[in-house]
Formats: sequence, structure tokens, C-alpha cells
Amino acid sequence: MNNLGKQAEELASQYLQKQNLTLIDQNYHCRRGEIDLIMQDQHTLVFVEVRYRKNARFGSALESINHKKQAKIITTAEHYLLQSKDDYFDCRFDVIAIMPIHNSDKPEITWIKNAFQLN
Repeated sequence: MNNLGKQAEELASQYLQKQNLTLIDQNYHCRRGEIDLIMQDQHTLVFVEVRYRKNARFGSALESINHKKQAKIITTAEHYLLQSKDDYFDCRFDVIAIMPIHNSDKPEITWIKNAFQLN
């Protein structure tokens, strides 16, 4: 992962922790894919995809999460749940989209809860 990707994930993690979510895992890998952040929101396990775009020339950060990417995240989340020893009442898939704001040091963060669901 490049440096901007790491910075975006760290920014997203800090942002979500300020929203009272707890970081469980970061950059979870299995053969089928990767999940950027795994957080806990009360009794809900939250799988978070972090997207950073310098500009929207090739589509927005949110538009870059197509059905194929969603399927990979879901499959990876299922693998995580099978490996986990913890019981969670529910899980959801959130997206954090980060875009720089011109003439500002503070980027724009968009948090989409339940961005997509299990089929």
C-alpha cells in the first residue's frame, strides 16, 4: 500500500474512533481479499472500506466500489467471521470516502453506513 493509502486509513480510523467505534483489526488479509478496517459499533461488527481520491477525474471514491469489489469484501468478511472467536449480533459494511479540499489542510470525509449488504 502506498503512503497516501496508509494515511487515508489512519485518518478514517481516527475519525471513526471519534464517533465511538472501536478498532478491532486493520488490513485484514486472506486469500480472497483485504478489509481495510474492522471496527465495533456497540454489538455490531463493522467492515470498513476506505477510499481516497485526489480528484474525481476517474470517478469519485464512492463510485470506485463496484459490485466485484463489494463481493470481495463480503467474502473476506465471511472468512473473518468464521475465524473469529467473538460473537457479534450483527455486522455491516461501511465506506469512508476521503477527498482533499483545495486550499485546506483538512480533507473532506464522507461516511456511508450500510453502504452495501450481503446478497
